[in-house]
Amino acid sequence: MASLKFKDIARMDEKERETKLKELKVELVKSKAGASKAGSSKIKNIRKMIAKMLTLTKHGNMSKMRLA
Repeated sequence: MASLKFKDIARMDEKERETKLKELKVELVKSKAGASKAGSSKIKNIRKMIAKMLTLTKHGNMSKMRLA
């Protein structure tokens, strides 16, 4: 899986981000199951992408709260 950049995630709408986040979480579970074969570098990259998505989502929610 290719790494997602912050600007690419920011361009996604909320629905797309939710589906991508679910896909990443499923992929993380699958990677953890086969970690002895593939190594942990893939797991590390997936965790970073999940963190980027959650950070952007939280930042967006905080911005909406400030405007209200």
